[in-house]
Amino acid sequence: MDSSPPLTAVIIDISKSRSHADRAALQREIETAFGRVNSEVPALQPIAPTVSDEFQAVYADLALTLRATLLARLVLPEGIECRFGIGRGDVVIVGSGVVGAVQDGSAWWTARKAIDEARQHQYSKLGFVRTWYNAESPEDALVNAYLLARDQIVGGMNPRARRLLLGQLLGSTQAQLALDEGISQSAVSQNLSRSGANAIVAGAALIAKDAR
Repeated sequence: MDSSPPLTAVIIDISKSRSHADRAALQREIETAFGRVNSEVPALQPIAPTVSDEFQAVYADLALTLRATLLARLVLPEGIECRFGIGRGDVVIVGSGVVGAVQDGSAWWTARKAIDEARQHQYSKLGFVRTWYNAESPEDALVNAYLLARDQIVGGMNPRARRLLLGQLLGSTQAQLALDEGISQSAVSQNLSRSGANAIVAGAALIAKDAR
């Protein structure tokens, strides 16, 4: 894989995976959920399982990565949480292994640092943190400020609010969402406003617009 321009690597792990009674069923559910993300967001390396409770992916730019990690959190089965470490830099192939090419590079080093930081924050007063960014650059603070707000809003949502946010991000109308949920369109509108979903949708639109 070409190391220039810089790429964005993502490391994902399942939070508290050992506490689930049927680990194999959990893995299947998460792989199915992440398959939805892979169908929506173009990736140089789609989200795929690696070892134990870890998944990895590579994207061409940060905007795609932010969208993918947001969708990934929203498609997870109810009660399941994952952490996301995002790094930026070069991705290089250094050999071959049992499951394919062995990759290395600064994108992976910083992604590993980022997921370690996300894990540390999760067990602090910032317990809502699920996503962290590390590119060892001045933009880190700006990206993480956005992620802090995003994680707190999404973390405070109930399952219906998450479904409605996901639907909006994927282009569903409020009328369609109302039909899917068996509620009125007015109730959908109120939920989107009350839950903070409108802010998340607006932020995602700004990021996508800036990336074009």
